[in-house]
Amino acid sequence: MEIMPYLLVFIIILNIALGFSIIFLERKDASSAWAWLMVLLFIPIAGFFLYLIFGKPISKRKIFTWDTKSRLGVKKAVQAQLRAIEDDHFPLKNEELMKYKDLYYLHLRNDDAIFSQDNNVELFTDGKDKFDSLIKDLQKAKDHIHLLYYILRHDELGQRIADVLIKKANEGVEVRVLYDDMGSRSLSKRYIRRLRQSGALVESFFPPKIPKINFKINYRNHRKLAIIDGVVGYIGGFNIGDEYLGASKKFGYWRDTHLRIVGDAVKHMQTRFILDWNQASRNHILYEERYYAAKPAGDVGVQIVSSGPDSDWEQIKNGYIKMIMSAKEYVYIQTPYFIPDESLRDAVRIAALSGVDVKIMIPNKPDHPFVYWATFSHIGDMLEAGADVYIYQKGFMHAKTIVMDGKIASVGTANIDVRSFRLNFEVNAFLYDVGLAQRLVEAFENDVMHSTQMTRKLYQQRSLLIRFKESISRLLSPVL
Repeated sequence: MEIMPYLLVFIIILNIALGFSIIFLERKDASSAWAWLMVLLFIPIAGFFLYLIFGKPISKRKIFTWDTKSRLGVKKAVQAQLRAIEDDHFPLKNEELMKYKDLYYLHLRNDDAIFSQDNNVELFTDGKDKFDSLIKDLQKAKDHIHLLYYILRHDELGQRIADVLIKKANEGVEVRVLYDDMGSRSLSKRYIRRLRQSGALVESFFPPKIPKINFKINYRNHRKLAIIDGVVGYIGGFNIGDEYLGASKKFGYWRDTHLRIVGDAVKHMQTRFILDWNQASRNHILYEERYYAAKPAGDVGVQIVSSGPDSDWEQIKNGYIKMIMSAKEYVYIQTPYFIPDESLRDAVRIAALSGVDVKIMIPNKPDHPFVYWATFSHIGDMLEAGADVYIYQKGFMHAKTIVMDGKIASVGTANIDVRSFRLNFEVNAFLYDVGLAQRLVEAFENDVMHSTQMTRKLYQQRSLLIRFKESISRLLSPVL
């Protein structure tokens, strides 16, 4: 019993040290800092371990490096595009896009996201269509296959993908598979062994130092990329698993959005994959021209924008805000989680209050109860500002899309929440094309047919229990 006073003193000192670190060293935003201070104050012992799991910041050193990246002339190309925009000499296939030069200028400065205008982009809103197309492209691979997915399962779809990869690897095609260790934590060793035995290279992102004990619940690689022969690229919200085909009893039909891109934008998707791969693997990829075989294939403008906790800039969130604040007519948003920070919440509210037609679509069921109720807590603010809110009823809404005025759109992996903006590694395609934006508008309007509208009156009628869940979830959302 005599040891207890010393233990309490030790815990108090430890909590003070953690609090000092949170306030003065880590420079977290105020809401996150206060939330963590409250956790440490009210649950000091458990709070310490929660902080180790959820709150410990990632090192700001460059974790994504590629010595031969300079061979691509990325910086030189970025500077050339920036100067051309500043001098009003930027060549545009569609002159109407000049009015949105602030957006692609932002991504050039903020993320070195080169603006390519010669892409063909195919849109998928159904998992079966997306994976049928992906498998066909994988079967045609002649040189290399690069896959990066947050979730990779060894179910029926996972086995179909593996069978193709093994066949191509046996044919001499270079196959590399990168998965997130936390998102794919249920992936079997047998699945990985089968791939490796065929000659495929398989790596996990941020694996634990102690097997099966991964304290890095934050800082996950949430990106979904597939690049075939450096010519074809896939980017969007679908992971690899049967539930994404609508085979889940819990979620039913899985509504997501994914893109198949052919054109120069694939080069920038390839660079993103290589940077991630070289972080995770000792078998680094060196620059070879065959990885960059993409050729002009259309006239869709695309910027591939990445963000993550290794950067002080929230690149994708900044793009979202710029799109919303630039809207003159409407903004359509689809997201499984709507937990905006103050800056994005204000942008949406200002747009709605200024007469922009803001429509937001969220799921009717949670895949994570905490974020589900936190989402509903923010919906009230949007309704008060005049936004229309739709609850998707056909299945689970997992798409991460924003469409602005039928001209500009974003499709990718980033949800509208703190985790995507600050804690996970994400990648989005920002699209500059009227035809593609209109197809996304049509997809949204079709989804409205399978949704119910949440009104201010209905929102005010929710029970005390739901209000309590919302309040607690919203309070803790900056922490988790």
